[in-house]
Amino acid sequence: METPKPLRWKPALIIIALAAIAYAFILLKGEWKYEQVRSMALIITGLVTYLLLLIWWLAFSRATGRARLTGIAVFILPLLLFRLKGLTGDFIPIFEFRFAKRAAAIGPAGKTDSTAKRTDFPQLLGPNRDTVIPGIELDPDWAKNPPQLVWKQPIGAAWSGFSIVGNRAVTQEQEGETELVVCYDILTGKRIWQAQNAGKYDTKIAGAGPRATPTIAEERIFTFGATGVLRALSLTDGTALWTRELAAEMGRAVPEWGFASSPLVLGDRVIVSIGAGAGKSLIAVNTTDGKTAWTAGDRDLNYSSPFLLDTPAPQLVMFNSKAITAHDPKTGAVLWEHDWGTGFPNVARPVPIGPGKVVFSSGYGVGSALLTITAGEKWSVSQEWKTPRFQAKFSNPVLLDGHIYGVSDGIFACLDPSDGKVKWKDGRFGHGQGLLFGSLYLQMTEDGQLVLLRPTPEAANELGRIKVFDDKTWNTIAISGDLLLVRNDQEAACLRLKLKSAN
Repeated sequence: METPKPLRWKPALIIIALAAIAYAFILLKGEWKYEQVRSMALIITGLVTYLLLLIWWLAFSRATGRARLTGIAVFILPLLLFRLKGLTGDFIPIFEFRFAKRAAAIGPAGKTDSTAKRTDFPQLLGPNRDTVIPGIELDPDWAKNPPQLVWKQPIGAAWSGFSIVGNRAVTQEQEGETELVVCYDILTGKRIWQAQNAGKYDTKIAGAGPRATPTIAEERIFTFGATGVLRALSLTDGTALWTRELAAEMGRAVPEWGFASSPLVLGDRVIVSIGAGAGKSLIAVNTTDGKTAWTAGDRDLNYSSPFLLDTPAPQLVMFNSKAITAHDPKTGAVLWEHDWGTGFPNVARPVPIGPGKVVFSSGYGVGSALLTITAGEKWSVSQEWKTPRFQAKFSNPVLLDGHIYGVSDGIFACLDPSDGKVKWKDGRFGHGQGLLFGSLYLQMTEDGQLVLLRPTPEAANELGRIKVFDDKTWNTIAISGDLLLVRNDQEAACLRLKLKSAN
C-alpha cells in the first residue's frame, strides 16, 4: 500500500504571506483619493486570496480525495450560513446570519408625556433645511444626564428620515412590494395611520425602500418614493389628496440608487428633482392639486434635494450629475451652472458662508470648493479655492462660528472656509448624520452610536456617546422638544434628551 504524501503547505503559506503584505500596505497607507478605493482594494485582495487557497487545496495540496471534499464543504459553509446584507458607506460588505430574527419592540419605557415645549421638524434637516435647530439648548453633561430611551421598535426598510409636526412623526417605509407613508405617535411609537402605494426599489448595494424624507406643510404631507411617485396626503388620516407618477409621465427610468429628492415646499408649490432632461430636470407642482407649475433644466439627476439659497437673491440650487445648477424659484429658469463631480453621487447640502458665497462638497475624491456667485446682466460663478481633503459624501456639513464641521469621507473634520484648509480630522464616525444645537453638535454614527460634540477650530471635543442601533444607520435624525427620533432600515427609536431649560 502506497504511503500518502504529506500535504504541500508551501504554496498556501506563500499566498497567505503575500495577502498579509497586501493588507498591511492597504491599511497602513495614508489618505487615499477616497476611502472606498481602500475598501475595494481590501475586498479584491480577500477574494483573490480565497480563490487561490481554494485552487491550492483542490489542485496542489496533495490532500486525499475525502479531505478535498471536506475542504470544499468548509469553503462553502460560510456562504450557506451568511448572506450579504449590504455595504457600508465605505463599501465594506455587511454580512448577516441567514436565520437571524428581527429585534422585538421596546417601550414605551416609563413616562412618555414630554413637558418640554413641542417644536416642529417639518422637513429634511429641520425647520430651515440646514441641520441647524434654533430654540433648543441641550444639556452637555451626558455623564449626569444621559439620553433616556422612550421606545424602540422594528420599522420597514428605507433611508427616509422623520418629519415631525405636533406629536405626529412621519416617515417612509418599504413593506413587500409596497411603499408606505407611516404616521407615528412620537410619545408611544404607535402607528396612527399608514398610506400605501405600489412600488419597490431594492438592491444589495443601496438597500431597499424609499430614500426621501417627507415634507409637512399646512396639514399636508408631500412624499417622493424611490420609484418616482410624488404624493400629497392628509396629515390627519393619510388620505391621498393627489398622486403624480412622475417617472412614468416623463419617461425617466429609476436611477441606480433610486429617486432621493426630498420635496421642497415654497409657498403653493412643491419641488423635486426628476432628472428627465430636455427641460425636465426639476419640476414644481401646485400643492393643492398636483398640477405642473413649471419644469426646467436639462441635467440628469443625482441624489441631492433642492435647497433655497439667498445668493444674493433667492434661488433653487441643485446638485445634478456632473454639475451644480441654480434655478429661479418662481419660473424654474436656469440662472447659472457650474461643472462639478465625476458622475458619482452628489448628495450633501451646500453651506452658505456669507453673501453670495457657498461651499459645496462631495465624496468619491471630488472634495470641497468655495464658489462666489455674483448677480449682473448674467449670473457669474467663480471658484475661490478647492480641496480634496474635505469630502462630504452624503452627510451634511454645518457652519459654526466661521468654520465648517462635518463628516469627511467617514471622519469628523473641521474646514476653514476662508482658505479651504482642513484644520483637523478626529473620530471615524462613518457616514452618519448630525444636527447643530447652538455650540453643540449631535452626530449619529454609521454604526448606530449617538455622539455629543462641542466642536471648535482646535478639536472635536467629544462630550459623550451612547449605543442606539447595531445596524448600518444612514438616515437623517429629527427632534421635537426634548424627544429625538432616530432610525435606520431596521429599527426606529425615540430618546429623551435633557435640555438646559427643562426642570
